[in-house]
Amino acid sequence: MTKDLTHGGAIDLVQAAYPNAPAPWIDLSTGINPWPYPNVSRQPSALNRLPTEAAMTACRTALATSLGVSPDAVLLAPGSELLIRLLPQAIQPHRVAIVSPTYSDHKAVWTRAGAEVIDIDDPRHAASDVDAIVLTHPNNPAGRVFDRSVLEATRENMAARRGWLILDEAYADLMPDCSLADLSGQAGLIILRSFGKFFGLAGLRLGAVLAPDSVCETLREILGVWPVSGAALEIGARAYADTVWQDETRQALRAAATQLDGILARGGLAPAGGTDLFRFVNTNDAYAVFDRLAQAGIYVRRFDWSREHLRFGLPANAEEERRLADALSL
Repeated sequence: MTKDLTHGGAIDLVQAAYPNAPAPWIDLSTGINPWPYPNVSRQPSALNRLPTEAAMTACRTALATSLGVSPDAVLLAPGSELLIRLLPQAIQPHRVAIVSPTYSDHKAVWTRAGAEVIDIDDPRHAASDVDAIVLTHPNNPAGRVFDRSVLEATRENMAARRGWLILDEAYADLMPDCSLADLSGQAGLIILRSFGKFFGLAGLRLGAVLAPDSVCETLREILGVWPVSGAALEIGARAYADTVWQDETRQALRAAATQLDGILARGGLAPAGGTDLFRFVNTNDAYAVFDRLAQAGIYVRRFDWSREHLRFGLPANAEEERRLADALSL
């Protein structure tokens, strides 16, 4: 089993590693909504001409309106993953604290950029000692959420030192009340937003950064003139404005996550956190459970930093739930 399989979404690699597993594979590794936003039809012009400034403005405004922020504080990009990798160029901190465990690419990116990186478990523990604090909120993979007053105080402390609180809000659409988006544009705060996870359209590659003008302008120069495809802008504008679908989807995901809890519990896996798009569990030998599930054609998320934890995305239908339950009972 290669180390690559510790990263979610590598369905081609896991299929190659387990060629005798039954098909179709069930990919529960990514924490992406298995019931994507349905209204994705687009005009041919979105594909056969360059994206227009009007389309960019419409998508940015729809996102800003849904979050209750000024469009001036929003910069669209082809996914939040790219923004994670560009932030070192935009703010160039020397010492970065990362609230861990978390999405592994954060640490990898800052380390490659030459920053001194330290792991912490609470943003309050480092606000006076570092140039930037990185926090996924709600946390991935454990789903931990901090009280808003803690995050506001941390932002104020970092801003006073000309530092940054960087919030990766990839899963904040599930829990809008935990977001600091309403503070967008204030000093010391950078927020990354992901479209693909909640809306279930990860392949569209759409994301955003909410930040002060100086950061947005630096990133805008790096990203260039047409950073987001016309199709992504058109679909994103429609989805961000569809608040009815968003509200109904939050309810549906909550019910599906509760259903998954029962399957995992009957399979002997103890809950350790998560969000309504994934569950984080404890187990005595996570790699053995990963292997057993992969042999059954089910791909879940394991971690190179722990042999006692796994993360499960939501099964898409009753058949996937049955196969997962059967594999866990073996």
